[in-house]
Amino acid sequence: MFNDIGPLELVTLIVLAVLVFGPDKLPKVIQDVTRTIRKIREFSESAKNDIREELGPEFKDFEFEDLNPKTFIRKQLDNEDLGLTEIRNGFDLKKEMAEVTDAVHSRDSDTSSASSAGSSGARLDMTKKPETPDPDDRPPFDADAT
Repeated sequence: MFNDIGPLELVTLIVLAVLVFGPDKLPKVIQDVTRTIRKIREFSESAKNDIREELGPEFKDFEFEDLNPKTFIRKQLDNEDLGLTEIRNGFDLKKEMAEVTDAVHSRDSDTSSASSAGSSGARLDMTKKPETPDPDDRPPFDADAT
């Protein structure tokens, strides 16, 4: 529940609780808070059980955590009936990216030779190349950035 609270934040909360409630009232406040949390958990569990009973035996393995969109999608993607695991295992992103970079580099060498030949069917060079500014040129000034 509190996975993202670090040790410094925890110490800060304890010191703040001691300052606000005082050392003599703090144990009573902690007991009240834990009792309230326990009652809320019991209420939610009884509500879940009531809903499961009302749904009937068809939904006996229904989990409320499945209503979370991330959990639902993860469960559906892990479903073997759809064959998505074969597609996912067959797709290698590194291999695809290597093929794209090889194609770009070979296209770059082809365009330089085609443009030097001056043929009408030459391809356009789509790669970004840094422009070398003149030493006298000042960089553009952006008034909003200052």
